[in-house]
Formats: sequence, structure tokens, C-alpha cells
Amino acid sequence: MKNRVFMYLFIFTALVVVFQFVNSKNIIEDYDKKLTTYMEDNVQLKDSIQVMSDNQVEDIYTFRFDTNEDAMVYWENKGFRISEFVPFIEDELINLNVYDTEDHPLVPYASMTGEKMRIDQIRMLNHKWIITSFTDGTYWGEMLLEYTIEDRQNLTFRVIESTLYPR
Repeated sequence: MKNRVFMYLFIFTALVVVFQFVNSKNIIEDYDKKLTTYMEDNVQLKDSIQVMSDNQVEDIYTFRFDTNEDAMVYWENKGFRISEFVPFIEDELINLNVYDTEDHPLVPYASMTGEKMRIDQIRMLNHKWIITSFTDGTYWGEMLLEYTIEDRQNLTFRVIESTLYPR
């Protein structure tokens, strides 16, 4: 009788072990299948991100002074150091935000909120043009400016075109 109990326990234990083994194997295979699918999807997504990044990087460097060799050479030939030239132009534009009159010296639109119009973003396009954005906190717009420097000191800006976005 004792031998039969041990035999039944052994058979029951063997069946439980086989069941656990088969169940664990199925679970591991399922996880492996999911992991493989996720890894394939990840590779596809990385490829699409790389394609998007390449296009965006190309767009970022289009119409920029610091990637336009001809524009930089133009000012270097006039005796300017580019590393000092760009901050000088940007500082001069930002300094125009400090004004005592009611209207901004460059922005062709008056503020409609009582706040002063201010230039907030600047992008130098080449050796002649700058695009800027301006805002009074509620309304905003953009301007295309022409800049000239005479006698290495006299910096002038002229608004070529501007737009104010509707609210």
C-alpha cells in the first residue's frame, strides 16, 4: 500500500512537472515572439526617424547665415570676424526693444494691448537679409529686414515686408 502511494505521488509529481515545463515553454515562446515583433517594429521606426531627421536637418540648415559660405566670406572680406559679427547684429536688433516712444523703431504695427512690441526671434538669412518675429504678448508677426553696415559702425535696418497674424 505504501509503495502504491509513493508511485501515485511520483506519477502526480511527474505530471505536474511536465505540465509546468510545457506551460513555461509556451509562455517563453510567446514572449520571444512578441519581443521579436517589437524589435522589428523598433528597427522600422528608427529607419523612419532617421529619414525624417535627415530631411529636417537639411531644412534646418537651409537659409541660415552660419551655413552660407558666400555670406560669411562677404563680411570677412570687409574685415569682420564672423564669430563677433552675428552676435553684434542680433544685439543691435534686441537693443531696439528698449525704446521710449509709443511705437517700435522697426515694427510697423502698433501694439493693441498696451504692451510694447518687441522683437523676440532673429534669423540671419544671408549677408543682406534677416527674418525676425515680434510680439506684444498677444499679437505677433514677422518681418523681413535688410541690413547694411557703413564704415564698420553705422548699422541700419530697413523693413522690406512684414505681416501681423490674426488672433
